[in-house]
Amino acid sequence: MAEQLLEINRERYDHYNPENLKYKAKPGLSKEIVIEISKQKNEPDWMLQKRLKAFEIFQKLPMPAWGPDLSKLDLNEIIFYQSPDAKRNAKDWNDVPADIKKTFEKLGIPEAERKALAGAGAQYESDVIYHSLKKEWEDKGVVFLDCDEALQKYPELVKKYFMTSCVSPSLHKFAALHAAVWSGGTFIYVPSGVKVRTPLQAYFRMNAKKGGQFEHTLIIVDKGAEVQYIEGCSAPQYDANSLHAGCVEIHVLEGARARYSSIENWSRNTYNLNTKRAIVHKDAVIEWINGNMGSNTTMLYPTSVMIGEGAKSDYIGIAFAGRGQHQDTGTKVYHLAPNTFSTVQAKSISKDGGITSYRGLLHIKKGAVNCKSNVNCDALMVDSISRSNTFPYMDVREKEVELGHEATVSKINDEQLFYLMSRGLNEEQARQMIVSGFIEPVVKELPLEYAVELNRLIELEMEGSLG
Repeated sequence: MAEQLLEINRERYDHYNPENLKYKAKPGLSKEIVIEISKQKNEPDWMLQKRLKAFEIFQKLPMPAWGPDLSKLDLNEIIFYQSPDAKRNAKDWNDVPADIKKTFEKLGIPEAERKALAGAGAQYESDVIYHSLKKEWEDKGVVFLDCDEALQKYPELVKKYFMTSCVSPSLHKFAALHAAVWSGGTFIYVPSGVKVRTPLQAYFRMNAKKGGQFEHTLIIVDKGAEVQYIEGCSAPQYDANSLHAGCVEIHVLEGARARYSSIENWSRNTYNLNTKRAIVHKDAVIEWINGNMGSNTTMLYPTSVMIGEGAKSDYIGIAFAGRGQHQDTGTKVYHLAPNTFSTVQAKSISKDGGITSYRGLLHIKKGAVNCKSNVNCDALMVDSISRSNTFPYMDVREKEVELGHEATVSKINDEQLFYLMSRGLNEEQARQMIVSGFIEPVVKELPLEYAVELNRLIELEMEGSLG
């Protein structure tokens, strides 16, 4: 099995196409660029005003002074909007330009759509170039579009939910930046009682040097409905920095269930400063499954805000940091109603001097009685030069609750290696097997294709781990 996994070719992710754009903004951000983005998309005036207000907030807010070092991220060099020379929202892969189609074929997106998905979307640079939903779900009233198209077709629904009660532009500097320059992404609405048993998927691909991608994902799961949604991300390796500052907003209404899975494999020159939040109503469930192994620096903390009694949040995450990487990840959970439940299972792997940090917040409001929460953080260091940090914070304002917290940090030890090598494995294979066992709880929660993908990525990262 290990030998099979090692066959993955990094060119699958690092391949890039020659630049072919119909519009490219100047580097850096200005009011004029914000206006031009809105003009390019023919947006209603209220969205333009929302963008401009967010731009004002962005200018006033400071850069984060905690967490990873962002001093090498020069926003004046980032290109905030790039529109590929391609038709938007094609419904047939044959209508996608050959070079872009080939990129997504390398990533396996069309094949996955045929075999296992209820619908798929593909974004390239700032625009969604392909989007499709199977007819059986269309007939049941499911809406699966990119956010630009949803703004045209369902303006009132977008206006009600877009960066209002879930993610505010004033949350932090990069939330404001996102609100000013967002483009593309995913819009999902699942009608009351409809259970979409097969996953919907979107894949976001950055191609150009010094690019920025700011897709917006807005998911509304109505009463008693269910949906599974998967996002994948990647970019080729360059010698100049790129920026990803997407935003995910999920509204899980009474008795509904949403599962959000994400495998983020940005290149080592990308700063991944992402914002993800869910509002969880009475007896509703949100499940977060996150894998982060790409990027130079990641700051990502999916957040569950449980406002209804009986709401539940489950988080499972894996972060991998190699040489020159800092993965600062975790989750925030707000128990704002009685009888709410949450579990957090966070795992990290660091090697070659990489840094992983778990940063979590658990808040229980006064009066939110009978809440239960369990947090488990496990870190594995492959060598003696890597680092693992844990920054848990608990703000508990109610006595009648049940809480558990456990954190472990371990290294691959000689006894484990000796045992596996005595069974015929070489040292590198033995290390890979230990790591595969460590991440197994995360992998088993992913759809099959993504489980294989995550295993392959970790195996690829572990190549040459003997120094």
